[in-house]
Amino acid sequence: MNELSLRTEGDRYVVIERRFDAPPAAVWRAHTEPELIRAWMLGPEGWSMPVCQIDARPGGQIRYEWSNGEGGGFYLTGEILELEPPHRIVHVERMHLPEPTPDNQIETTFTADGDGTRMVMRMTLPDAETLRAMLATGMADGMEASYARLERVSGWSA
Repeated sequence: MNELSLRTEGDRYVVIERRFDAPPAAVWRAHTEPELIRAWMLGPEGWSMPVCQIDARPGGQIRYEWSNGEGGGFYLTGEILELEPPHRIVHVERMHLPEPTPDNQIETTFTADGDGTRMVMRMTLPDAETLRAMLATGMADGMEASYARLERVSGWSA
């Protein structure tokens, strides 16, 4: 099964892994092309992404805005630091809830795994307090809901 796993390393790192039934180039595109991101990166059912901007190049800016359909929501801003298509993305992001959270540096790798892709996302947080606060949001559930949606809308899984 292709479910997300999450573990912590020390008091500043979160590592998320998931396998996809698609080649690395397809999973890469789903993480770097706005029209594809808007189709799946929605979190729990009922949420939408009215704004999805990503300039997939070093120095490029990111802005994602989510809405729960009931007047609530939040947004994320960031910057792409490094790209190695279709295998690696390094970026910095901050959530605005409404105040910005501390920067979270994320390295995401996409490695061929048989006929699919193993994605590993390593988040580097500024301190243990930020790590605890992030985990308390239930982020893994929202991420898995989004990744399961990606597999449904992409047609990768039978």
